Amino acid sequence: MTGLPWNTVWIIGASSGIGRAVALRLANSGVHVAASARHAAPLEEVASSANGPVSIHLLDVTDGDVVERTAREIEAAHGPVDLALVCSGTWKPFDIDDIDPQAFQDTIAVNYMGPVHVAAALVPSMRIRGTGQIAFVASVAGYFGLPKAASYGSSKAGLINLAQSLRTELDGSGVTISLVDPGFVATPMTETNAFPMPFLMEPERAAERLVAGLSTGRFEVTFPRRLAWPMKVIDLLPYPVFFWLIRKFVARR
Repeated sequence: MTGLPWNTVWIIGASSGIGRAVALRLANSGVHVAASARHAAPLEEVASSANGPVSIHLLDVTDGDVVERTAREIEAAHGPVDLALVCSGTWKPFDIDDIDPQAFQDTIAVNYMGPVHVAAALVPSMRIRGTGQIAFVASVAGYFGLPKAASYGSSKAGLINLAQSLRTELDGSGVTISLVDPGFVATPMTETNAFPMPFLMEPERAAERLVAGLSTGRFEVTFPRRLAWPMKVIDLLPYPVFFWLIRKFVARR
C-alpha cells in the first residue's frame, strides 16, 4: 500500500524540475510512474535514481497521435492511468521590439495544446471507468498579464480556463480535473531568468506540496501561498490600480 490514492501515474515532463521531483517522490512511495519526456537520457537518470517502479515512455506532447498511442501503451502494460500530471512547459521572454508569432505558436503548442492532447487521450476511458484524475501544471503567471510574459502567461491563462471548464463538464462523472499553479520553482526553465524571483522554491518542496494537494482531489493546488494569494487579490483590483502596481513594482524590475 502506498498511502496515496493512485497506483499508476503518468507524468508528462518528468525529466526535470517539478515533474522529476514528483516522479521520484511517487516512485519512492511505491506508485508506478510512467515517465514521459522527449529525450531518453534524463528519463533513464530518473529511473535509476528512483527506489521504486518507473517506466520510460518517450513523448512529444505536441503530437496528439503520439500522445494517444502512448496512453494506450501505458495502460496496456501497467493498468489504467489513475493520475496524469502534465508538467511539460516552455518559456521564452517576450520582446516588444521583436513580436514573434512563431514563438507564440510554439509556446501554445506545448503549454496549452499538449494538455489538450492528454485530456483527449484519457478522458473518454476515464469516463467509462468512472474514475481518474488529470492535473494540469499552469502558473500564477496565468492569473493576469505580466511584462515579458505575453506568450507564456497567455498560454497558462488558457490552461487555467481549460481546467475550469473541464472540471465543470466532468462534474459527477468520477473524473477529477485538477490545476496546479506554482510560483517560482528552481528549475532549468527558471534558472535563465534575469529578474528577481520572490519566494523561490526548490523542486522537492514543490513536489511535496503538489502531491499532498492532488491527493485530496481539490481543484487548485498553488504554492507558495504568500505569492499566490496576493496575486489573486491583485487580479481583483480596478484596472487603474492594477496597472499602477504592475508599472511600479513589476515593470521597473
